[in-house]
Amino acid sequence: MPMISVLDYLKHQLAGTLTPDMETLMRYPTAISRTLAINIAAVDHGTATVEIDADALIHGNQQGTVHGGLICELADAAIGTAHSTLMKEGQSFTSIELKINFYRPVWKSKLRAIATPLQSGKTISHYKCEVKNEEDKVVAMVTSTVMTLHEDKAAGR
Repeated sequence: MPMISVLDYLKHQLAGTLTPDMETLMRYPTAISRTLAINIAAVDHGTATVEIDADALIHGNQQGTVHGGLICELADAAIGTAHSTLMKEGQSFTSIELKINFYRPVWKSKLRAIATPLQSGKTISHYKCEVKNEEDKVVAMVTSTVMTLHEDKAAGR
């Protein structure tokens, strides 16, 4: 069977209709998402929502709250998933900038990162990602610049 688009692959994965013969250009679930138990909750063309059950007893920092690096990784996973839905054969991508602002601490909550494009170009795209807690309050806001790599620049990535 030929490869299917990343978007179709992820939609099948979410619907529970993914079959062993379905393949796509990217690796899903990613190794880091498996390690941290980050799950894709929703996906569409250029957008994605991912979730994690964050708990300071597991993901804590020295202050006793959920580590900001985990929140940053959650947002990066949402942005990467969103951008991967745009990839075609012979393309890959890399983050070239990521900025995060933290608004409130987290001790224990299902966190949801919602990534949407601000601007999508042939090579450079910009995303915003809101990370929200179970009360739908914004925990952090992330912006990121992603570079799409084409043909020989994408090889091996």
